[in-house]
Amino acid sequence: MDVIKRPSPNFNDRRLPLSMLVLHYTGMETGEAAIERLCDPEFSVSAHYVVEEDGRIFQLVSEDKRAWHAGKGVWRGCNDINSASIGIEIVNGGHDFGLPDYPEAQIEAVLALCQGILARHPIRACDVIGHSDLAPDRKQDPGEKFPWKRFAQAGVGLWPQAFPSVLTPCAPGDEGSAVAAVREALGDIGYGVAPTGAYDEALKAVVLAFQRRFRPQALTGVADDETCALIEGLRRKVTSVTSKT
Repeated sequence: MDVIKRPSPNFNDRRLPLSMLVLHYTGMETGEAAIERLCDPEFSVSAHYVVEEDGRIFQLVSEDKRAWHAGKGVWRGCNDINSASIGIEIVNGGHDFGLPDYPEAQIEAVLALCQGILARHPIRACDVIGHSDLAPDRKQDPGEKFPWKRFAQAGVGLWPQAFPSVLTPCAPGDEGSAVAAVREALGDIGYGVAPTGAYDEALKAVVLAFQRRFRPQALTGVADDETCALIEGLRRKVTSVTSKT
């Protein structure tokens, strides 16, 4: 796998052990425009890698350094995601530009890059995430067209098997034990959710982020029967992974 060096000055030293892999889309019209911004010291943003639509891979920051790709967010209780992660920017216009399909050459390159990273570093499958997972209130990338199931089948991330009749469906505005159980399950998966409270806009955003990744055909933000079954199924997979480490 060929990697093109395109050094960015936007990095510093890690403050935490490396434990996560975060996937993004660039959300800009062209890959070159995205790379220029990620290498511009005036913008204070960067990523370890950028993958172009034709499959070319650019490395902007060394894996042992802290790139500035995640911003404010939380995953599994960690709120300095940049220090704990490797960030990959996938060239795609994103929702602001119609959310184009990801070309096959690009997906194959991203998959190979991820597999190489996971072979080099102790990153668990449950900690391969999207930007929307760590910042559901403000991010949607890499978006509902990203083939998460295919990646999980290739050893990059997890994919849930539905486990029904454990969580009770609930919706925005609801309160009580059903909402509390959904909050707990999402927290066990890794999402940054408050442990108590009604089904508010913050919880809706987390449920929507979950659906964007695991149930992209139903982006409602409602914890209906199927969404609850998938949440419980993923929680059980995550628990199995984390109990072995």
